[in-house]
Amino acid sequence: MGYSDAGCYGGEILTPNLDQLAKGGLRFTHFYNTARCWPTRSALLTGYYPQQIRRDGMPGAPGNFGGRGKRPEWAKTVADYLKAEGYRTYHSGKWHVDGEPTKNGFDRSDPTTRGPGFFETTKKKTRDPKYYETIDTADFAIACLKEHASKFAERPFFEYVAFRAPHFPLHALPEDIERYRGRYTQGWDVLRKERHERQQGLGIDVAELSALEPEVGPPYAFPEHIKLLGTGEINRPLPWEELTEEQKQFQATKMAIHAAMIDRMDREIGRILEQLRSMDVMENTFICFLSDNGASAEIMVRGDGHDTTADMGSAETYLCLGPGFSSAANTPFRRHKTWVHEGGISTPFIVHWPSGIKAKNELRSSMAHVIDIAPTILDLAGVRVEGGQGPPMAGVSLKPGLLKDEVVLHDELWFYHNQNRAYRQGNWKIVYAADSEDGPRTKSDGSKRKEDLSVNWHLYNLSADRAEQHDLADKEPERLKAMASRWEELRSQFLSEATQQ
Repeated sequence: MGYSDAGCYGGEILTPNLDQLAKGGLRFTHFYNTARCWPTRSALLTGYYPQQIRRDGMPGAPGNFGGRGKRPEWAKTVADYLKAEGYRTYHSGKWHVDGEPTKNGFDRSDPTTRGPGFFETTKKKTRDPKYYETIDTADFAIACLKEHASKFAERPFFEYVAFRAPHFPLHALPEDIERYRGRYTQGWDVLRKERHERQQGLGIDVAELSALEPEVGPPYAFPEHIKLLGTGEINRPLPWEELTEEQKQFQATKMAIHAAMIDRMDREIGRILEQLRSMDVMENTFICFLSDNGASAEIMVRGDGHDTTADMGSAETYLCLGPGFSSAANTPFRRHKTWVHEGGISTPFIVHWPSGIKAKNELRSSMAHVIDIAPTILDLAGVRVEGGQGPPMAGVSLKPGLLKDEVVLHDELWFYHNQNRAYRQGNWKIVYAADSEDGPRTKSDGSKRKEDLSVNWHLYNLSADRAEQHDLADKEPERLKAMASRWEELRSQFLSEATQQ
């Protein structure tokens, strides 16, 4: 999900429930994730950078770091801490963290998946035609809340609802797709301008609109997959008017499915909120919403494959948003999921807690990160984390920033994913894209390019250039050198911490 997809962040997609949460609470405008799903989820649940707990790689890291890395014993989840303090803990939806939820602090868990897509797998002879994962994720979340109300009403609860939408493959219910069919035929160039204008009207500090990068395609090369998808698919964000009519229709339909998936997710969030209201706990429940990475430029065919004769968005198809409309979803920023430019790491972050936050419909410009969610929840719950074998959490409590704007929560934030790296210090940011000089991060044969420890950093002043359009590396060489040195210093620190048992 991109920074601008929700209505309250400038999108045209119907998200009344998210918008209502924002109206009754706060929206952060400088909130960050880790650029990819699984490292973000580990950071969210533990309060550490994923590299600190072996859940993502970095230069010099051994082979047991990454998507299959196992956390050190000291890297407990927020659910572990809350359960020990008497909370009932529930998980519904995507997990994608090492171990099993019920062995990592959750009383109940259901991944709510029945196939590689959002419908039940087409390979099952007795498929349930009514199954749709986003609805099932909400169903289980609601079932947990109902059980809590009937059996554990005297105890507090923590519920982690991890919708997979709008991750690829683009699968949506036909009636949801129809709400957006034809909406995007004007293309991504027009959509980006419309969203940017709405953002400015909402008072969201986004500066200028970034330029499209027609030479930048998906982060991983799958040329054979592109062929399977047919002549309507393209893997570059070309100017819309350069596309054929077939390509325009194909791309516009993909965006309609993406919008339908978010629309449905918002509807299901609405059902969960209604359950909270029925329990009379809505006012005193701390709710936050975010995306685990920016919208995705990836294009591939996996799972049950792709049937070009089937209706787009159905279980028989396997579609991805691609770099064109991903650029629109990430308006006004550059790049996409897996990159650590603003488009890959900036997330909408909505906080709603009427009993604890007096402010309503306000923006927060403080620099914050997904590592802050666990320490915030523990702080608000009054749970103290005793020092153990590991280092203190990298994240901090957002509580001061919830009470007023322009609170300095972090002096610096560090980023690394798939050879891409960045470091933000105040309003200054250095960033390096692994493909910027050498082409895609994966060669045509699927192998990864060798990592170079000596990189060509770019420097931006985000106070005036959030879209990263004006490189100041040549004008501020000493600043860049000092920031690059600090990035390396933190890398060494994280590597040392991660090796502690």
